[in-house]
Amino acid sequence: MKKSGFLYKAFDLYYDGFRNMTLGKTLWTVIIIKLFIIFVVLKIFFFPNFLKTNAGKGNEAEYVGKQLVDRAR
Repeated sequence: MKKSGFLYKAFDLYYDGFRNMTLGKTLWTVIIIKLFIIFVVLKIFFFPNFLKTNAGKGNEAEYVGKQLVDRAR
């Protein structure tokens, strides 16, 4: 990779910035933990897979179509 190229300069900017961080590393750790909680833990406990429980295997499209038509009435 050329050292004068845009991608190299952009990578070097971010690499150098993250390497010299002190407080930022702690903040990024907190952000990553919060994202993990939001996307994994909440998904498991609060958003069950309705298609798997209600539609059965292979009938997902039919179930969704029926639900959309019934709600439109």
